[in-house]
Amino acid sequence: MKIITKEIQTAFDKQGDTSDKCADAIYVVCKLFNPVGAGTWYLYEQMKDNPDIYWCFATLGDIDLAELGTVSMSELMSARLPFGLSIERDMQFPILKHKLSDVMTIIKRGDHI
Repeated sequence: MKIITKEIQTAFDKQGDTSDKCADAIYVVCKLFNPVGAGTWYLYEQMKDNPDIYWCFATLGDIDLAELGTVSMSELMSARLPFGLSIERDMQFPILKHKLSDVMTIIKRGDHI
């Protein structure tokens, strides 16, 4: 499965730099997850000076420790998971439809998107 499709790349380009925006003005572009364990990443910005790095809201199993930060796409894709699986993109997650603030609230509440 291709993680960053042309449509997703276009959405990252459209969103642009979010450093001056609040979470209510930022939309999540895509959701990645570990199909065999903890780990979900809600990506919302691709860094222009290093396109391998993405800003995201991540939860690695403990919702109390979920946080905003950066993730390297090459590191995520090189993760060795059981059964030959790899990190996947949630193909049902709508591009640029969920505000970052809403995603954070829902996840911290213990619910799923």
